[in-house]
Amino acid sequence: MEILAPAGNMEALIAAVRCGANAVYLGMTQLNARRNAGNFDAQELNKAVAYCHCRDVKVYLTANTLVSDAEMDMAHSTVDTAMEAGVDGFIVQDIGMAKMIRQCFPQAKLHASTQCSATTPDGFKALEKMGFVRAVIPREMSEDEIAEIRACTNMELEAFVHGALCMCVSGQCYMSAMLGGRSGNRGLCAQPCRLQFSADDRPACDLSLKDLSLIRHIQKMEKLGICSLKIEGRMKRPEYVAAAVTACKEAINKNYSPDTENILRSVFSRSGFTDGYFTGKREDMFGTRQKEDVMAAGNVLKELSHLYDNENPLVPISLSFFCHSNQPSRLTVTKGERTVTVTGPVPQAAINAPMTAESLTARLSKLGGTQFYAHKVDTDIEEGLILPAGVINGMRRDAVEKLNIITPREYDALPLPDTDKVSHKKTYYTARFLHPDRIPHEHPFKRVFIPIWSEDKYFEDNRIGVEIPRGLFGCEEKLKKQLSHLRDIGVTMALCPNIGAYKTAQDMGFAVYGDFGMNVFNSMGAQQVSSPILSYELTLEQANAINADDTGIIVYGSLPLMLARNCPVKNRIGCHQCNKNGSLTDRKGYKLPVKCSTYPCVEILNPLPLYLGDRMREVKTDFAHLYFTDESRQRVEQIIDMFNNGSPPDTKFTRGLYYRGVK
Repeated sequence: MEILAPAGNMEALIAAVRCGANAVYLGMTQLNARRNAGNFDAQELNKAVAYCHCRDVKVYLTANTLVSDAEMDMAHSTVDTAMEAGVDGFIVQDIGMAKMIRQCFPQAKLHASTQCSATTPDGFKALEKMGFVRAVIPREMSEDEIAEIRACTNMELEAFVHGALCMCVSGQCYMSAMLGGRSGNRGLCAQPCRLQFSADDRPACDLSLKDLSLIRHIQKMEKLGICSLKIEGRMKRPEYVAAAVTACKEAINKNYSPDTENILRSVFSRSGFTDGYFTGKREDMFGTRQKEDVMAAGNVLKELSHLYDNENPLVPISLSFFCHSNQPSRLTVTKGERTVTVTGPVPQAAINAPMTAESLTARLSKLGGTQFYAHKVDTDIEEGLILPAGVINGMRRDAVEKLNIITPREYDALPLPDTDKVSHKKTYYTARFLHPDRIPHEHPFKRVFIPIWSEDKYFEDNRIGVEIPRGLFGCEEKLKKQLSHLRDIGVTMALCPNIGAYKTAQDMGFAVYGDFGMNVFNSMGAQQVSSPILSYELTLEQANAINADDTGIIVYGSLPLMLARNCPVKNRIGCHQCNKNGSLTDRKGYKLPVKCSTYPCVEILNPLPLYLGDRMREVKTDFAHLYFTDESRQRVEQIIDMFNNGSPPDTKFTRGLYYRGVK
């Protein structure tokens, strides 16, 4: 299995490689999910790739953020620079970005980030159809769920085995963006979930999880068909990278020890580690960074730094030396599929001690200070000859230097495609209702979506479709069974929150519509999704300018900030006390509703509703979507009247990110 290590800067990269990583992932200064890491400019990227490739280590570039239309030229240039440097793959979240790479750089290898939010077999099938050759398994998946994914796809599967664990399902967190304008989907998450959020009004950090560690389960992961073991931590120091890579190597070799685990815990942890998602035992997953966690690091950092002081002999080479009278000597060195040859002088007749195969082998094997070791040495020497030791050493050094020269890779770079401008029509309205009994008898909505678990009687209106939940871990068969039933009773429309649900509903014959969870952020993405509700991390100006048919935005509602598999309210007070009416109180006293469902995730909502009823003249998208949660029918009717009349809000509200945007 491949050990895939984080490289936030060159020192961390060197630490990873010298400790035995088979691949590293890193970001350039833009378009990566850790924009606050050191990262690499074009010159540094070339240096990093050359260093790695000389040591048989692959380099994957993180391009795993949402990309606006205005940034697509820059994204194209970034990919071009990385292809020229020779990177081995691109880790991508944005489906528009993936389409651009696929069309403009056909030789590029696409790896699907966890931020793609694929959680079902159909989700991974959809990624494979989109051209991805590898996908990163969500951290929230259990052992059985990973096995289900492995059975459904030919893609390579990569899994996180160590590092920080987000409370939210990757790609579905809008908390940092909504609360502070720093988007996790854009690489600048401020980690507000590590702050105080309480489910019972007592001081607590009920959204902070312990760090993940599955290193003890690496043998199981190998049996599951995981090809790449990923370590989180591009914001972490090199010593952390060295420790985690070393631990993974030990686990692969079946000698992972308690001492190594204690070192890992010392270098960084939050009240220890958790494997709760993998094992399905999610009761003890919450933790924070304590003073003793910080103090423990000081005792191990210096020791860990020595793990990568010097080059380690990690790369095997074969050497073959030819030495016959009246012919130039010749050294041939082979590394993998690459062979180099160095020609030396004609040997002389030995006066005293002639060369022997043993003495020559010993001299050729002196590769200290390099990344190489002599796996095999062959000698073809005529008896009675001699070459000076300095000559042999020089030939060996020349051969090693030639091995370290990287041949530039040829690739195609096609320009961004031109598309015809789409004209938008007069804006119409759509809606979703958490409680279908609160839909008014008379309403202006062209389409209405209600939860999949709603009673059959609520689907009798042909304007009503099904809203598929975002959290579908291990639920695809349950989903298909219910969709089949709804189709049989006449439901024709499905609002789809991710690419897996989109494929499932489409394959079953539903008219599909893209929900906000698909994170459509640019025109190339919108052109791949039917009637998408655009990301609410776009500004209104950006959303209005999206060049695709039938796009919409959310204009009202308590927007979801997080999708979590481990309910923070259940963890703190239990389901009985919550009675499906849970909330979290932040440090400023705001209450964030927590909504559960018959599917295995909960949603944490913004405490203030979004409202654009008095700004609808500025909305130029094809449709406007109202997102109703706990409003009474009377309140729904009031909201509709307010939108019809262009009335200002009558309660505390937010404009979301439509006017301030995200960084």
